[in-house]
Amino acid sequence: MEQYIKPFVSVCEIVFRDFCQTEVTAGRVFFVSKDEYESNWDISGIIGLSGEASGAVAISLKSATAFKITNILTGSEHNHIDMYVTDAIGEIINIIAGNVKKHFEDELRIKISLPSIIKGKAHSIVWPSEKTRIICIPFTIFGDQEFCLSIAVDPTK
Repeated sequence: MEQYIKPFVSVCEIVFRDFCQTEVTAGRVFFVSKDEYESNWDISGIIGLSGEASGAVAISLKSATAFKITNILTGSEHNHIDMYVTDAIGEIINIIAGNVKKHFEDELRIKISLPSIIKGKAHSIVWPSEKTRIICIPFTIFGDQEFCLSIAVDPTK
């Protein structure tokens, strides 16, 4: 399992270092079932996966963290979830999914969808498969803020 999680962690570290000039630290990975998945986040960016594996990858954040990331990326101040914030979070998950996809090219042919954004306090993510367990990788960013990268993937071959 570690060989599948490690690329997600290393890609997140690189993306946030290179694009947001900040370090992220991965926490302890945990699993939840689709029925147990609860969100206490304000915004999530989701990318669907298809091909020899199907599922989704999502990044979920509190609004303050999304604003800070957007401020860094745009060079301007944002304090509500507007099109700049949704674009920034969509771009971050797109970069993460695209780079992780490269790690698995020798093993699986995977296509990624365009990013979708869900916003609103305690929103729900409807995961693509009934039986998939969701891998959650919590990260610390900006010293005291958090976000979560969630992965739900089923091999189709």
